[in-house]
Amino acid sequence: MTRPVTLQLAAAVLLAGSLALSGCSSADGKSADSEMSASKPAVSTAPVAAVEQPITRFIRATGSLMAEDHADVAAEIAGRIVATPVERGTAVSQGAVLVQVSPAEAEAQAKEAEANAAQLEARLGLTSGGTFDVNAVPEVQTAKSGYDLAQNEFNRIKSLLEQQVVSQSEYDQRRSQLDASRQQYEAARNGAAQQFQALQAARARVTLAHKSLADTTVRAPFNGLVAERLVSTGDYVTKGMKVVSVVRVNPLRVQLTVPEQFVSAVKVGASVTFQVDAFPGREFTGTVRYVSPALETNRRALTVEAVVPNQSGDLKPGLFATARIEQPDKSPAVMVPTAAVQTTAGTSRVYVINGDRAEERIITTGQQLDTQIEIATGLKAGEKVATKNIPQLFDGAKVS
Repeated sequence: MTRPVTLQLAAAVLLAGSLALSGCSSADGKSADSEMSASKPAVSTAPVAAVEQPITRFIRATGSLMAEDHADVAAEIAGRIVATPVERGTAVSQGAVLVQVSPAEAEAQAKEAEANAAQLEARLGLTSGGTFDVNAVPEVQTAKSGYDLAQNEFNRIKSLLEQQVVSQSEYDQRRSQLDASRQQYEAARNGAAQQFQALQAARARVTLAHKSLADTTVRAPFNGLVAERLVSTGDYVTKGMKVVSVVRVNPLRVQLTVPEQFVSAVKVGASVTFQVDAFPGREFTGTVRYVSPALETNRRALTVEAVVPNQSGDLKPGLFATARIEQPDKSPAVMVPTAAVQTTAGTSRVYVINGDRAEERIITTGQQLDTQIEIATGLKAGEKVATKNIPQLFDGAKVS
């Protein structure tokens, strides 16, 4: 009976000793951590108070630059190309010669049409550009003279018949001559009117012939650049065949895609700023000119176009643009310097200064304006945040 009691007492003594050693070790660890934290020097932080202020908000969008105008200029007459004075990239003004088609056939047709019109004008006694008077036509004047003479003779015979000086048969003869003269006069007038209509048709053919002659010179429809020349000297072109592409690059258009939730905030006349990869760090500006009346059903997005000045010609159609569209209304926001925000693995944080200690705060950011950034959640106006030596800080770090 004494042996089991002795064993139980020994086990109790060993357990008490183990617990005493464990307590001593824990106390020593806490003491060591406190001494290590206290031994670290204070981190210089340059705290800045968060400020609430109204800011101009922007809608972020992406898109591409497009030419203001893009024309595929075609030949309006068939013929052989005899000159191509432009190359790809040539700057042209409105009306500049792009391609010259042989004018020989068109010139001959124009001369033929002019000759036919001149012949009819001579027959009608007209000068080029003169007004038409049917009674001034020579054939009508001759018929009118014959009709007037027959009218006078008939009046004389009629008077003599009343005096019973001439016979009835002579009177009837003069009346028939008068009717014939009247018909000849009317026929002359009708013929002159028909010839004038033929002259109108001939003049129209002259106009068409001159147009065909002018069409042998293919001209630029507006000021711009030659994007592509598709023919060379010696080529034969047909009517409607594309020969040159011309683009207007000042101004340009930037076509943007705006998410559905921002549709109500986009207005015509809003300011747009954007950047392109070709010019890193450089901002360009434009103005919203067109807002689509409907969303694209496949992307649930709105198409917006802005006009962009391009006097220097640096911007090119096709460049990808990352843009910001200014919203009309300003709203308050809590702003801090961008240097105060640390983002790691998609999580943003700031360190709020409370006395001589730093407190870590997880935040969400909003709009960025120059060197300031909006804190959407996690921080209040008036709280001070560290802006210096951020990587050295941690929750509870001592600061100066």
